[in-house]
Amino acid sequence: MLGIVTNEKNSYIIIMILILTPVLYTLIVAGHTYEMSWNEGRGGFLFAAAFVMAEIVGIRTIISKYRFYIMLVFTALVLSYFVAVENGYRDTIKGAASIYNVRLVDSWAWLWDYVVMGIFTISILATAYGRRWLRIAPASPIYLLGSAIILSLDAFFPYNTLGPLQFIVPFLLQFDALIINAIDSITDVGSIYTKGNMIILNGHKGSMALQVFWPSAGVHSMIIYSLVMLAFLLKMDIPRRRKMLYFGIGVAGTVFVNTMRILALSLYVLLISADVNAFESFHSVAGEIMFLPWLAGYLLLIIYLERRSRMNKQDQIR
Repeated sequence: MLGIVTNEKNSYIIIMILILTPVLYTLIVAGHTYEMSWNEGRGGFLFAAAFVMAEIVGIRTIISKYRFYIMLVFTALVLSYFVAVENGYRDTIKGAASIYNVRLVDSWAWLWDYVVMGIFTISILATAYGRRWLRIAPASPIYLLGSAIILSLDAFFPYNTLGPLQFIVPFLLQFDALIINAIDSITDVGSIYTKGNMIILNGHKGSMALQVFWPSAGVHSMIIYSLVMLAFLLKMDIPRRRKMLYFGIGVAGTVFVNTMRILALSLYVLLISADVNAFESFHSVAGEIMFLPWLAGYLLLIIYLERRSRMNKQDQIR
């Protein structure tokens, strides 16, 4: 008879350790991949790990040795993939891009990391919780696989080839120009001009012309937000109106964060540096620095508010 690996109280610790294992491995052997931009690195893994930890802490379950061994096999398989990727297999993945008419090879190469990590996370959660995982911890897998979908769109339809997603970009740039001009009327920061998806910046450090496409404009973050938030809210036992309120506030917050990101990039060129390499370094991390902490913080705020609401109701009943 197979025994029990852990009791109900600390089962989530084993689950978290297993899910974190490939993240820790890649951090150790390829830490630089966590410093790259959204379509050139693994920075999203850290936030996916944070999501799953926030959702399963305190969730009790019993893990038998049989299920534990299955989870160990899944962990070994995903580690084998990342070991192979860091030892030349990524070149093989890039080489296959031409077979499938991929237009942006970097996004193609990185999307498989997110696919593998997403499937791995689902496998661990489903083994531990069964079908209940969909109600217990859906945010992390949806975030990972949602990121993979965005990367696939970027790989096959880069730049402005995906018209519906590109449609909103000129309006975001015009709003950015409106803010910059308002600031310039108070204190001299430089001039800005937009035409379509082009933005021309003339500042104290030089000039730069940028062509902005939908991923850089934050459209991908809105898609990711919608997927994660819908999954998060659907599992919560709260009134529908409050769910809609939380979702709407989050949409407004995500739009605000994206606006601040474009504004920060513009001010960087106008006030700090118009050097292309320096700008690319700042651009590569600006999105994740602003969007992912906002998303994680907003989810934690909702959890806090709902727990406080339940505690207040219990106190009133007593």
